[in-house]
Amino acid sequence: MNSPLPGDGETIGHFVSPAKFDPQAVEKLTPEQEKIYLASQWRLMWWKFRAHRVAVYSAVLLGLLYLSIPFAEFLAPYGLNQRFVDQIYAPPQSVHLFHEGRFVGPFVYARSYTLNMETLQREYQVDTTSIHRIGLFCKGEPYRLLGLVESNRHLFCARDDGTAFLLGTDRLGRDMLSRIIYGTRISLTIGLMGILISFVLGISIGGAAGYFGGWVDNVAQRIIEVLQSLPSIPLWLALAAIMPVTWSPLVVYFGITIILGLIDWTGLARAVRSKLLALREEDYVRAAELMGARPPRIIFRHLIPGFMSHLIASATITIPSMILGETALSFLGLGLRPPITSWGVLLNEAQNINAVALYPWLIIPVVPVVLVILAFNFMGDGLRDAADPYR
Repeated sequence: MNSPLPGDGETIGHFVSPAKFDPQAVEKLTPEQEKIYLASQWRLMWWKFRAHRVAVYSAVLLGLLYLSIPFAEFLAPYGLNQRFVDQIYAPPQSVHLFHEGRFVGPFVYARSYTLNMETLQREYQVDTTSIHRIGLFCKGEPYRLLGLVESNRHLFCARDDGTAFLLGTDRLGRDMLSRIIYGTRISLTIGLMGILISFVLGISIGGAAGYFGGWVDNVAQRIIEVLQSLPSIPLWLALAAIMPVTWSPLVVYFGITIILGLIDWTGLARAVRSKLLALREEDYVRAAELMGARPPRIIFRHLIPGFMSHLIASATITIPSMILGETALSFLGLGLRPPITSWGVLLNEAQNINAVALYPWLIIPVVPVVLVILAFNFMGDGLRDAADPYR
């Protein structure tokens, strides 16, 4: 069929395909496009989170730390309270591979000490003629792995009755590296338990305020404003001081966890409230109400999952604040107490500036605190960036 062009006497041909129309072939998706278009929300989030390299590395670091918690006894070269009276305030020992020009594997040099009668300090001397090889899976102080299996094998230690204090020792001759590994168990789990309490309170109170509104919202907002107006550290100190000194360390541990959870729920409650105020007018919420669903089911079954990705990102940012809270309280002597060991308890021994000046390795426990806080923040940034486009 030919038709003239406007304003021109010439014609142009129109070609129509005689093939039968196939509606499925109008838009063919390539395998790559189909993979993206049909992916679930969680898969899209994972792909974007995986592209955030720093967040992935942070997640791997945190995963390894949490996996090490059940095996602290095996990973630590010495027992939690194992003492070496001839190695009090001993400086860290360096690991070497070559001795007198030949390769002998990882080892540390033996050392002895003399007491300086003027300063009353122990002065350690390295004996480069005597070496202690570092071996794997060697025998040491007995323990019960996971509280069930009796064993005396440790990941590494110095053989030939030697000592390997890679991070030095404290005032009682206890290995700092072993105590830091044991402290990981308390410092990391207290954040998880605290966030559990915080989430229960934040989601329940914030969800009720956002869904019901009215006087429920007003009461919740006033409580949140009062708690947020109080300075955090003095409030921690006041609540921690209430706990009797006669309580056992285990009860104090749970008390500190509850305190941290009772204080840190306000920010999450406001975030949940603002989300529910926007989502409660959606059609699927009205449909659930017409079908007779009760408010708790609507909140936890229909509304909360709508921004679960935001809650996950909030958790990764809130946990570090709880770890810092426990560290601060224990550092000030109002949190956990020995024999329970955490990073904050270890830092409590570094309060004296004279001790830090003479024995700087006592502040090494601050290194895992900084690394964990940074890792949680980086991972939280990655989760937030991955969740934002799909909330």
